[in-house]
Amino acid sequence: MESHSENEIEYALRRAAEEPGDRPAFYKLLLDSKIFILGKSDSLDEGETVLRKDTNVAIIKWQDEDGNPVIPFFTSLLTLQRSIEQEQPYLALMARDFFELTQGSNLVLNPSSPYGKEFYPQEIATLLKSGTNSEPEHRLIEKETQVLLGQPADYPSEMISAITRLLSKHANVKAAYLASMNQPDVMPSKSLVVGIEGDGKIEEVIREVGAVAADTRPRELPVDLIQVQPSEAGLSEYMLNSTKPFYERSWGAKLKLAFGRGRA
Repeated sequence: MESHSENEIEYALRRAAEEPGDRPAFYKLLLDSKIFILGKSDSLDEGETVLRKDTNVAIIKWQDEDGNPVIPFFTSLLTLQRSIEQEQPYLALMARDFFELTQGSNLVLNPSSPYGKEFYPQEIATLLKSGTNSEPEHRLIEKETQVLLGQPADYPSEMISAITRLLSKHANVKAAYLASMNQPDVMPSKSLVVGIEGDGKIEEVIREVGAVAADTRPRELPVDLIQVQPSEAGLSEYMLNSTKPFYERSWGAKLKLAFGRGRA
């Protein structure tokens, strides 16, 4: 798809496909965007965007390559029209309403287009709950546990690059750190730890970092996320005193400028 024909959500989709650090922004925008589906309703005019309570909608399903049913949806009417061979009824509605309406179904965004995305039921449920497509699991260490901390032998460059891009969009993040942790009594014993230091509440940032890390982490290597706080011992103390941040807030403006170049 040529860039001059892209709308805002299509541009965000392309950026998300090319840059994992842009994916949380895409999901946020998608939830609040109008999308188009193949289908009709006795109580809605074709193309109407308001989905009333208890509205009955007949949605057209396609089949994926394995013959399983999927529901296609589209970022624009033009994209929809380019994906069908003959005229079909369509409806326009907000993506959040569409996700709630189709919970439990497999969905595919912009099939037959250069940039698309499959959505699975659990992913949709997480999106509706938290605004990201994956959510970190919370771990509580209930007793003193000896750990070995250091720097990873194989630096996760792709993951760190994507997280850095993401953090440049969050002004409340002061710095971010990386460590390698080995817990001999825990399985899996080795993991990466990303620490986020910031102002105020940064739970949303940590959720987004977790989603980006899930897409870019080295294969089968878990990633733990913590909030770095100067008053805490342990991991926070190690990161502040024994490591250098891979991201600092002063870089944010420079990174935004660099990432913004080249948009046509």
